[in-house]
Amino acid sequence: MSLLIRWLLNGLALLLTAALLEGIKISGPGAALMAALVLGIINAVIRPLFLLLTLPINIISLGLFTFVVNGLMLMIAAGLVRGFAVSGIFSAIVGSIVLSLISSLLTALVKD
Repeated sequence: MSLLIRWLLNGLALLLTAALLEGIKISGPGAALMAALVLGIINAVIRPLFLLLTLPINIISLGLFTFVVNGLMLMIAAGLVRGFAVSGIFSAIVGSIVLSLISSLLTALVKD
């Protein structure tokens, strides 16, 4: 799947996540696309470092701390993108779970 299509699908997934959850707000499609781009960069660069630094906690929690790390990545993206806001850590954790489910579903629906 091309990078452009994946980016558009992730932007759509962010819009749908914001529509489903009260704690996540997106001002429009432009903000969603920018947030998808920033979130992709954050997940490629910062997330692996966070996962490495939190490895002991992750092992003790049997991997459940990864949900917290994903929520933090969503909050970092919200802090960097104007028009994208997350109200708190609980909204970020739930939002990251919903976002990954919607993104996976949309990616499965689009054939290569």
